[in-house]
Amino acid sequence: MKLKKPVLVGLLIVAAILGIIVYSSMNLASYRVEVCMSFNGLTNCRTASGSTEDFALRSARSNACAAIASGVTDTIGCEGATPAKVTWLKR
Repeated sequence: MKLKKPVLVGLLIVAAILGIIVYSSMNLASYRVEVCMSFNGLTNCRTASGSTEDFALRSARSNACAAIASGVTDTIGCEGATPAKVTWLKR
């Protein structure tokens, strides 16, 4: 069975796009950090990865605060607080 030229070109384009997506997603996590946040007498630690130090740190801080803060005001207060502990796992 022989494929027509437009079908073959289409399949090659799809394969190339999938390859680029897989390759780029494997290289995004250049930074990995564990952040512990203390707020209103509660402490929670979370680990996050990101393509930049700032993104990884903000993600871990936000994830840690999600479990110990309730409501918009508490969440803003928690995320604005200084982390109790920051441990870089990958830089």
